Formats: sequence, C-alpha cells, structure tokens
Amino acid sequence: MATTSPHPGRPVPRRSALVLLLAGLGLSGCQSIDINATHAAQVRVIVATPDSPAQDFYQNSSGLAYNLGFGTVTSYVPLPAGAYTLSSAKANTNQTLVSAKATFGSTRQYTVIVGNSLANMQETVLQDQSQPAPAGEVSLRFVQQATHVGPVDVYLIPSGGKLAATSPVATNIDFNSNSGYINVPAGTYAIAVLPAGTTPVPTTVTLHTSTQVTYTSGSARTIVFIDQPVATAPGVQAVVADDYDQ
Repeated sequence: MATTSPHPGRPVPRRSALVLLLAGLGLSGCQSIDINATHAAQVRVIVATPDSPAQDFYQNSSGLAYNLGFGTVTSYVPLPAGAYTLSSAKANTNQTLVSAKATFGSTRQYTVIVGNSLANMQETVLQDQSQPAPAGEVSLRFVQQATHVGPVDVYLIPSGGKLAATSPVATNIDFNSNSGYINVPAGTYAIAVLPAGTTPVPTTVTLHTSTQVTYTSGSARTIVFIDQPVATAPGVQAVVADDYDQ
C-alpha cells in the first residue's frame, strides 16, 4: 500500500519524462548535464507497473525523473558514486509509492525498474553491461516484469526463420527475474515469448512476437517484458533499452 512521505519543497508542474539532476549536484534546471562524466555512475529508470499513476522519481531528496508513465525508459543520468535512497512518488505530489536503497559504483551503469502491481510495487536495481559484446556478437538480457503471465521462454527467430524450427535462447524466466546477458551472433531477429515449457508448433500462439530487428556487432540491449496495456488476454509487450553501442 502506498504511504505518504514528505519530499522537500512544493510539487511543481513538470514536463513529461523530463530527466534532470537538481540540488544533489548543484545544477539549476537550465543547465545541461554531462552524461559522460568520467567518474559518475549512470542510472536510468524503467516503469513497469501497469496500474500506477504517472510517477516522479527521486534519488535521496533530489528529483531524477518526472511524470513517468507505464513503459517509459529514461536516458542514463549521471550520479556521483555512493549510496542512495531511491523513491517513486505519484507525479506532482508527496505521496511515496515505493522506496529502496542502492549503492552505485563509479563509471558503472544501472537500471532501476519500478515494477509489480500498484498494491505491491517494488524496485529492482540491475547493473548494466557497459562494454562491447564480443566481436561479431550482441549481448541481450531478458527481464520478466509482466504480472499477468508466469515464467516464460524466449526465442530469437532469425530473418526468414520459423518459430517451430528455433530453439529457445533463454528458458523459465520467472517474474522479477532475468536471464543475465547472453551473447548471440549479431544479426536480424524477431523476439518471441512463450509460456515456459511450451514446445512450439506451426499453430502456436505466442505471448509476444516482435518485428524483425537488426542487432549490430558489439552492442548490448536489455529487453523488459511488461503487461499489455489492456490485460484482456494473456500477453506481454517488450520494452527495449540500449545498454551499449560501439
């Protein structure tokens, strides 16, 4: 259940998905942020709670991102390495929805996922890959945040290929779990998601099948499975976040 916790200052109108560092770094809202700061940690937020209102996200008492809707992926924002309290509040209010503590290391990248249903919201902090995949390969990490399906298997269907002729690249990924980074040959693939343990045949109906996407050599991606906007039938949608590009 949401609790009420005061944040310093009065809530003010904010632009959608605005990403800023405020008092914590001594920057005004008009100044730009050097996201390539040499010793900073890089932190981004993904909202995976299907029934929550728009959210403002805080690091300690400073705003990090504002008015984030379901499925939003922010860009990376630099923070000095150290320990933080990360909290999400209902947009333009002091009503805290969820809060957690995390420690960020110098020069490392992190994703904070705000997930689960509104009544059971939780934050998951993942360290992201910040170096290239091996030559000729791409690093893919699959994260299961869809609340209306159970464990899933993930398939990468090559261009011109068929699901029934493809083996899963990751299996039995349960809710709030992830596959870790998996290196596969760079190329063009469609991502298909099935309930764990399903043996695909030509008539199999997937939970999700993406369009064909080209993944370039050396890149790294995080693919987060979240609920469909309207949960009238089992299914998921995929949110893709760029971790590394050469």
